[in-house]
Amino acid sequence: MAAESPQPHGGESIVSQGARHLKWRAFDPLEFALMCFSGICILGFTISEIGDVFFRIILHPWLTAQEFSTFFFVWGAFIGGATAVRRDTHFKISAVVEKMSGGRRQLFETLRRVVVLIVAAIMVVQGYVNYLTGFGSFMVPSETPIAVLYAAIPVSGVLIALFTIEQLINGWRHGFAAAGEPRDIQEMLSQEALERSI
Repeated sequence: MAAESPQPHGGESIVSQGARHLKWRAFDPLEFALMCFSGICILGFTISEIGDVFFRIILHPWLTAQEFSTFFFVWGAFIGGATAVRRDTHFKISAVVEKMSGGRRQLFETLRRVVVLIVAAIMVVQGYVNYLTGFGSFMVPSETPIAVLYAAIPVSGVLIALFTIEQLINGWRHGFAAAGEPRDIQEMLSQEALERSI
């Protein structure tokens, strides 16, 4: 296994180092950008909500605050969800699968990711349909097409599909279990007992 490259500027990166054997380094800058974008969305949502309340208190309502809040919330949720797939921190149906080994684990890890891939494909297709119909509806008062919000769905679907395919290919090539991960229940219990004694 290749040695880990040092983090830039000597600090910790926001790019997850977990399940490294399932990831390509070429996608690390994309994960970094998506994490930054998600952070900007959280900040934007928070500022627009606080601003909305503040301006209502001083009796000068910020009319488009809810539009900004909705934009940041929708984009943050969908892009954050796609990023969670890359970081393997999304829904943890993997807890049972991680206890398996060999061909059985390979099968269940593949099935788990195929389900995610099917959902991603539905998001891309139906999200694009919603995006196109979103040009017929507008947010009030700015008259911005709702398609701006709906665009997050197919974009997220494409990213989820990309990251799922990345994990499938690397899992088939290198195995889904990480190096040093216990292979069976006896090894897990031994490792847990060793960690408790330290």
